[in-house]
Amino acid sequence: MSPSVPVTTLFLDIGGVLLTNGWDHHARTRAAEKFGLDYNEMNERHHLTFDTYEEGKLGLDEYLDRTVFYQERSFSVDEFKTFMYAQSQPFPEMLELMRGLKRQYGLEVAAVSNEGRELTMYRVQQFNLRSVIDFFISSCFVHYRKPDADIYRIALDIAQVRPEQVVYIEDRAMFVEVAKGLGIRSILHQDYDSTRKHLETLGLLLKT
Repeated sequence: MSPSVPVTTLFLDIGGVLLTNGWDHHARTRAAEKFGLDYNEMNERHHLTFDTYEEGKLGLDEYLDRTVFYQERSFSVDEFKTFMYAQSQPFPEMLELMRGLKRQYGLEVAAVSNEGRELTMYRVQQFNLRSVIDFFISSCFVHYRKPDADIYRIALDIAQVRPEQVVYIEDRAMFVEVAKGLGIRSILHQDYDSTRKHLETLGLLLKT
């Protein structure tokens, strides 16, 4: 990657970069243990329907009806939702790095993420993501999911930037490959230190 073209815009994944994943297999494992569910059965049902939820074509209540509450349970839907939301935690260093770079370089910042509507709205509000992100290209809003290249094309159109003006930070290798195929400079996020160093090579050095 080269800093020859100035960076004007950041595209950021949310889960795995700014926050923990919203509802990954680790969270589902914890849910199965806490609520006494058959993990394998719940997980199979999850994989059959979660894409539809993330694409915004299904609400959280409907998703839970299909995966957990298709039979009578000893706990309520609200109890289960509270547990789901509580699985989200911030990565403070990454949030502060993105806030700092946005402020210092006058960058526009877009979230490009796969996430269902209710989880997205909770996470945006709970962790004040509007202090980092200007607009949200979430799968539940645009009805495309990564790795579909159209979600990146939509983000470029909304941001009104060329691919070479963007740096995309993402923790999934395949998604990085798709973005690079469109000409978007991309960083495979593994940890705070390595991502910060990658950004510095592109001329985005956070001054302290």
